Amino acid sequence: MTAPLEELTHRDADWAGLRVLVTGLGVTGFAAADALIQHGARVTVVDAGSGGERQETQAGILGILGADVRRGAEHVAGWPTAGGGDDADLEVDLVVTSPGWRPDHPVLTGAADRGVPVWSEVELAWRLRPRVGAAPWLVVTGTNGKTTTVQLLASILQAAGLRAAAVGNVGTPVLDAVQHPEPYDVLAVELSSFQLHFTHTMSPLASTVLNLAPDHLDWHGGLEAYAADKARVYERTQVACVYNVEDPRTETMVEQAEVVEGCRAVGFTLGIPGLSMVGVVEDVLADRAFVEERATSAAELGTLADLAKASGGDGSTPAPPHLVANALAAAALARAAGIAPVAVREGLRSFRTDAHRTAIVAEVDGITWIDDSKATNPHAAQAALAAHERIVWVAGGQLKGADVDELVRLVAGRLSGVVLLGSDRDLVAQALARHAPDVPVHDAGVADHGDMDGLHALMDRVVARCAELASPGDVVLLSPAAASLDMFPSYGSRGDVFAAAVRRHLGLGEQEGV
Repeated sequence: MTAPLEELTHRDADWAGLRVLVTGLGVTGFAAADALIQHGARVTVVDAGSGGERQETQAGILGILGADVRRGAEHVAGWPTAGGGDDADLEVDLVVTSPGWRPDHPVLTGAADRGVPVWSEVELAWRLRPRVGAAPWLVVTGTNGKTTTVQLLASILQAAGLRAAAVGNVGTPVLDAVQHPEPYDVLAVELSSFQLHFTHTMSPLASTVLNLAPDHLDWHGGLEAYAADKARVYERTQVACVYNVEDPRTETMVEQAEVVEGCRAVGFTLGIPGLSMVGVVEDVLADRAFVEERATSAAELGTLADLAKASGGDGSTPAPPHLVANALAAAALARAAGIAPVAVREGLRSFRTDAHRTAIVAEVDGITWIDDSKATNPHAAQAALAAHERIVWVAGGQLKGADVDELVRLVAGRLSGVVLLGSDRDLVAQALARHAPDVPVHDAGVADHGDMDGLHALMDRVVARCAELASPGDVVLLSPAAASLDMFPSYGSRGDVFAAAVRRHLGLGEQEGV
């Protein structure tokens, strides 16, 4: 007899015979199906896709392992049937869903109609940890800065001599991490609102919501639902709920969360920290939360100079405010885990940002070219734009229902010129016409999705026009404020194509220019 779901709280529980429907055959879906099969579950996988070399390989592997893999639009149009010519409903005990599947998807609404519980792959990972000695989770979410913060956090934890990794939405599935044959001491976990939506029992050692701004509203149905899913990260937190002092909504989330008794609220701020906060005093990152005499003293966690080289370049350019905020949040999470101030500083000093987050591509003839392709919404773009005084802005893509009007109003005075691309570029152009009518705007157009020759040609046009608009002292900033999937396979691909076009235009080799 299959164990009740409430008893499946660790990897040594009796998972055998559990009937599970896994929705999606991407990275997380494959990891979930593989893990469940290893623990004796009976797994059915459905996915709308019917091709692609990687998916073909994954489907073949899961089939060999015993999964029933069903690919094609007909298998996700509604609740699946038993198969084999039987039109009766497929009987399952549990659905494990992938992050890209919206709650209103016919398969997931079908689960709700039938009273079948739905878990994220994160919920599954939490329940597949070892019974004893499981690595604690330090969990990060927010609209922007998640990846940078978990990477900063991992750098700090590793500087402390711990076996640690940045996992989750950042790349490596958290399922793979919890099942690694060489156990981790601690995990820095990035979670999206999608992943949190169907996560029910996770209990982080410490957690944070970095910020909140409209994003993915098409998936959630509105800002209130989006915020509610972000707030779930604080539930059942054990030691510290870290909030953003400059974003009061995150403090409200902490106040409303059901946490483990004794858990503390800890703020991070770009200003001078109050009690139970980390912040900045002159050029020092200061901790007034995790020191015994915090009413009268603070611990030094590092300096702004320690972060100056994180975005590339020679360190002469100060770290942008959003990077400082991310570092403070990471430091607070690390301190909640008992990490010493000296290790925090070493981790900050050795850190380098993600390849597509305010990464300097080249500095030539007084013009700095920056790849911030990871800015896939207006809030993320605002952080990058606010860090520079004179900007030729490359913007546009897939806005996902977001409004760029306020962003353009705030940054209009910084713009030397704008080059637009992508499917929703007209919406950006309209906002520029309202708030920056005197700024030169060039429409570079659009290319077919996945047509790499066309995309390279498009970006060559973008870069050439940027070079015409830029003067010494300007920053040419690819910070699109929009998703990449209208044309590119990913934001990383968009950034790579931009960087390659910049180097071609400037006549630089792959590693030159910085």
